[in-house]
Amino acid sequence: MKNDYIKNIHKKDKYLLHPYENLQDRGTYDRKLILNSEGIYLYDENGKKYIDGPGGMWCNNIGHGNKEIGEAVKKQMDKMDYASPFSESTEPAAELASILSELTPGDLNTVFFTTDGSTANDSALRFVMLYNNIIGRPEKKHIITRDRAYHGSTYLTGSITGKDREKNFFDFEKNFIHHLSNPNPYRKKEGQSIEDFCNEKINEFEEKILEIGPDKVAAFIAEPIMASGGCIVPPENYLKEFWRICKKYDILFIADEVVTAFGRLGHFFSIEKIFGIIPDIITTAKGITSGYMPLGAVIISDRLMESVKKESTFLFHGFTYSGHPACCAAAIKNIEILKRDKILENVKSLSKYFMNQLETLYDLPIVGDVRGKGLMAGIECVIDKKSKNPLILDKAIGSRIDEESLKLGLIIRPIYHICVLSPALIITKSEIDDLVDRLKKSISNAMDKVEEEGLWSRSNAK
Repeated sequence: MKNDYIKNIHKKDKYLLHPYENLQDRGTYDRKLILNSEGIYLYDENGKKYIDGPGGMWCNNIGHGNKEIGEAVKKQMDKMDYASPFSESTEPAAELASILSELTPGDLNTVFFTTDGSTANDSALRFVMLYNNIIGRPEKKHIITRDRAYHGSTYLTGSITGKDREKNFFDFEKNFIHHLSNPNPYRKKEGQSIEDFCNEKINEFEEKILEIGPDKVAAFIAEPIMASGGCIVPPENYLKEFWRICKKYDILFIADEVVTAFGRLGHFFSIEKIFGIIPDIITTAKGITSGYMPLGAVIISDRLMESVKKESTFLFHGFTYSGHPACCAAAIKNIEILKRDKILENVKSLSKYFMNQLETLYDLPIVGDVRGKGLMAGIECVIDKKSKNPLILDKAIGSRIDEESLKLGLIIRPIYHICVLSPALIITKSEIDDLVDRLKKSISNAMDKVEEEGLWSRSNAK
């Protein structure tokens, strides 16, 4: 009976178009079916237990299976399911906006709710354009972003995203979008110091502004740590200098904290606490509900909001589910749990241990770089540690590590030759040990596979 039930679900799944699905192979294979979850673990159709290494999609901060979130959502739905955000207010949305204004740095006190990170970043950029139109700067519309950045999947956020594989066959805006080179210290020139590498990137930013014209550049948008770009941690003072240059040329600094907020780096918001920056706008999503409900937010400084009051105009921007009561109720309970259970303190106490354990992967010949901060990390595999060239057919090594990990009960986020991790923030030392052990075995087994296939040789590894 159970087998028939599972087969029926797989049959129905053929009607579903998944994100990142190979269209050529659509409908020809069965995806792994996840039926249960608890803590840092997921359970598939066969009852097999997996460590959820990516924490869903960087979002499952308080762990899976928390009954309190479900109870909070049910309680809100029983009381009041929905009211139009265009004409009414609701208690959960108002309460959550107030909480966020207290948690954010500086004067970022105006909260606009969206449905996810993509719509949060899209809304932030639209607000920037509205802002400049209202204050009489209609030409100041150019956006500067970076290679390997990820900011969303709408037309505009897809355009500012700097990941080549995200482009595929889609169309993108090119007239006012500009990408700077990636700030990954691991990819600096041979013999180049970190300081010189950092200065090179800072100079590139200012030169780009002068090339476009400061009167035309509206905003710079940045993830404090580039998450799906491969968990890239910029050099110290890199972002702070970018912020200084933004202020010099009256350019808005947008901090994309979709991943790094709500505890991932040990703080509710990391941009000030870790990077020393008070941005003009913060965007967030994912960890705001720990993935239990879809919700995003744009948080705007008082200075900007005061400026747009010069004209009597309507925002004329929003979503049917902006500030959905049940989603806001989930976020309120999530924040309560993060505080009450001292989950942020757990991140702070374990982050060094997490990175130290992952650094044992350097023992493997193909592991070139282990990087991260808080409880997020990227492990980059290279053909040899001297040249730092990605493995031949880097898709192949990524897919093989993924395959071997699944065999050993570990889910990772393979980004070609980079293994990305962002486990639930409730993880323990023993669970970290287990995760790293499984990953080490997975990479080792994948090495055996690519060597058997003639794609790589241990004898040539350096």
